[in-house]
Amino acid sequence: MSGRFTEKVVLVSGGTGGLGRAVSIAFRDEGAKVIVTYRRHEELERLKSAMRGDGLPIEGERVDVTDERAVKQLIDATLLRHGKLDALVNTVGGYAGGVKLWESEADVLDQMLSMNLRSGYVLARAAVPSLIKQGRGAIVNVAAKAAIDHPAGAAAYAASKAAAVAMLDSMAAELRGSGVRVNSILPSIIDTEANRSAIPHANFSKWPKPEEIARVILFLCSDEAKVIHGAAVPVYGGE
Repeated sequence: MSGRFTEKVVLVSGGTGGLGRAVSIAFRDEGAKVIVTYRRHEELERLKSAMRGDGLPIEGERVDVTDERAVKQLIDATLLRHGKLDALVNTVGGYAGGVKLWESEADVLDQMLSMNLRSGYVLARAAVPSLIKQGRGAIVNVAAKAAIDHPAGAAAYAASKAAAVAMLDSMAAELRGSGVRVNSILPSIIDTEANRSAIPHANFSKWPKPEEIARVILFLCSDEAKVIHGAAVPVYGGE
């Protein structure tokens, strides 16, 4: 443990999922006070059982991060309990694909926009005013390679991820000089249990590991990355 985030307060939305779990544990192992949002209690229990050592316990809050009122209550409660918020990482997202645009159901677009765009929008709206008041903080939003490399059969997904990158880019311009930094990361297919089950015959060795991506996220949230703002960072190696 390097202790880079000792005394730091970090909120990881979707912090019990395949990537979120690795991010939550990585922050906790470097000394942070970590709050995670989750939807299913069994995922929170799995996260807790995966923790090692004597680090701080992770706090879990059952919150739908597309619900503006619920997210505001979460941010207010975090600030009341801890007095600050140093970093916000949004790992919430979803995928729908394998169908041509004109053959897909119309509600697929709404689902993708809600999970991949609205989640980050709602979280930022709730958190940014406090970060500006502090004069510091970092936000990292998990987008996707599909935001810039648009695959066939995934129009709604690619559109939602591209919109998420554009949103963060615009917000970065708005926050320039405030001390608050915002960046996106662009993973490809991440090597999680869910993705292995969905694509069982893929070459898993080419997929980025959650722990590898977590290290990039921690760097972007650290003081070492204070000159990185408004970036969309590829995290898919040579795939």
